[in-house]
Amino acid sequence: MAQQDTDVFVRLERFYDALPRPYARAEEFGGLVLFVREGEGWPYYARPRRGAGTPSAADITAVRQRQRELGLPEAFEWVHETTPDLLAVARSAGLDVLLAPLLVLDPAALVPDLPVAGGTIRFLEPDAESFPAELAASRAVAQLGFGAPAAPPSPLTGKLVAAPAGPAERDAATGALSKALVAGQQERSASGDYRTAVVDSPEGLLATGAFMRSGEVAEIAGVATLPSARRRGYASQLTATLARRALDDGVTLVFLSAGDDDVARLYTKVGFRRIGTACIAEPAAAPL
Repeated sequence: MAQQDTDVFVRLERFYDALPRPYARAEEFGGLVLFVREGEGWPYYARPRRGAGTPSAADITAVRQRQRELGLPEAFEWVHETTPDLLAVARSAGLDVLLAPLLVLDPAALVPDLPVAGGTIRFLEPDAESFPAELAASRAVAQLGFGAPAAPPSPLTGKLVAAPAGPAERDAATGALSKALVAGQQERSASGDYRTAVVDSPEGLLATGAFMRSGEVAEIAGVATLPSARRRGYASQLTATLARRALDDGVTLVFLSAGDDDVARLYTKVGFRRIGTACIAEPAAAPL
């Protein structure tokens, strides 16, 4: 492994550990630390404790019990290259593990910001009167985008089997957000620690994504497109726009995890390169 990539993994470990701490309490279970969010927002994960050895199956079991007590998803995340032995331990403890390509940005290879078909890319501004409504709509886009993986065309007709969710479904899924949640997002956005970008159009928001920052490291996450608006290049251009904004804000390391190799190839076309594997684990599904 090149020294440059070794340094990157060290920085990533610091990032994963530091990012939740202002908004969560840390509970330690042997070689694992569980971050429990204080207040509203997406729940955090459990991950290897910095400076500890490889977590044991007993550590995983203890964390899962605590997550159930708190009503939290039984979610674990780690970088395979940093904690390689945890993969076998996690599987032995009853977890399914997604092996997600881990990519970092080569700033010199970042593509320029380009127009997108049928819409414009812009950032949600935390002091705008429209921020609460647009934040709610962006969350609905993400919910529909992640809840409906791209369906393969029918081998008979070449068309999608089911009509993909569009603006009507987005509007139906858009709910009012609590004042506390909106205020928290406004505060993080104003500080530059969390910025949301969207593809806006005459039909409303069609795609969304964000970066989360801690120090000089930022992760791009939550990039999702309304199913009816896929295959227009929104995800890749949103990612490039988010990466450029992070660099402009003083970030020196931008990274992301892709859902699979096909998605990873899309990100390599906008300036990212793969350096490893992010492991995302949850309980194995019970057999039917």
